Amino acid sequence: METHNMIIENIADPKALERLFREDPKAFKMAFSQAFEQNPDSQVLAVWYERLHFKAAANTEKDVLPQKGFLFMGLLAILAGISTRIIFHFVEIQAIAPLNLAFGVLPFIAAFFVYKNTPKRNVLFFLIALFLISGVYLNMLPLNYKDSIILAYLHLPIFLWGLVGLAFTGNEYGKGSIRLAYLKFNLNFFILYASMAISGMLLAAITMQLFSFVGLDIGEFYFKNIVLFGAAALAIVTSYLVSGNLKIAKHFTPYIAKIFSPLVLATLLVYLITVIWLGKNPFLDRNFLIAFNGILLGVLVVTIFSITESGIDEKKTISDYINFALIVLALIIDSVALSAIVFRLSSYGMTPNRFAVLGVNILIWANLIWIMLSYIRFLQNKTGPSTIQNAVTKYLPVYGLWAAFVTFTFPIIFN
Repeated sequence: METHNMIIENIADPKALERLFREDPKAFKMAFSQAFEQNPDSQVLAVWYERLHFKAAANTEKDVLPQKGFLFMGLLAILAGISTRIIFHFVEIQAIAPLNLAFGVLPFIAAFFVYKNTPKRNVLFFLIALFLISGVYLNMLPLNYKDSIILAYLHLPIFLWGLVGLAFTGNEYGKGSIRLAYLKFNLNFFILYASMAISGMLLAAITMQLFSFVGLDIGEFYFKNIVLFGAAALAIVTSYLVSGNLKIAKHFTPYIAKIFSPLVLATLLVYLITVIWLGKNPFLDRNFLIAFNGILLGVLVVTIFSITESGIDEKKTISDYINFALIVLALIIDSVALSAIVFRLSSYGMTPNRFAVLGVNILIWANLIWIMLSYIRFLQNKTGPSTIQNAVTKYLPVYGLWAAFVTFTFPIIFN
């Protein structure tokens, strides 16, 4: 029987029509026109007509305007590359801190988001002011490696990441769904940037090897003028591609989250059993305590991204139970780390490092408690997955505020 006859035959069966479309979309579209001609008054086929032709119409509207977004992205990429190269020159002669390289990229990513989703003037001025204040403040810090300065260097990128997030969310910075979209953007950005960066490194290696065959060592020149420029420009290009709903990243990242969560859980359980067996003590071993906190941060990141990629489906899956187990495990780790930090504070006194680690562990502990309670309610069918996602997104500004507190006060408090 002909496909278009199957469309007519199943005109009252939406599920059957959907199945026919998914089995062979191209054949369905070709046969649909004939079916619609025979049944022009069918409301069902009228809906299908709009569905099949809406995308083309939408694209036609977009094509009327020049590709301003693409051109603006290209301009920002060039400016980011040039800025990074100039900043690196001053870093190389030790006139400024290496962290200034972040200002060769992050403000341009923020500018792209502002262009794409123009915020109100007060939000825009707030963004510009904070970027300027951060840049000026960074270069007022002494170029030394005291603990308080190092902590400022470590926390400033987190604060700047929060500013980029504000540019991304625009006027809707208070909406959990927009904050969730920013988290997803970060995961997609990392995957796509890493993939293209690896390709770039292979190209660089091949290029330098080719020039070495003719007796030219271009390694230093190539790194300073090509690699640096390309790495900065690539960040802008990646932002453009990911924010344009790149299908590869959109469909790829959920699988990565589902694969990594059980692997991290299994690895972490084996590791903890091993360290207990070996008698490692975070209360006495400083290096082990640092490693313990590093594990905690890693588990928190994996858990958050797993939650952001879980979607809004009300049904529970094995991934939800794995995420819940990760959260409980992370909470145990954080509780042990907190106890060890308090012990070291009472035994050895206050230092910038101990105070900073104490603060971030308290913040993470509170966040994990919130996420865990939300997960318990979800697993008991009392709420939907949006409650869990809210526990993640609503807490994000707290990390940004803590990063700002450490960055701007520690060098003053601890001098």
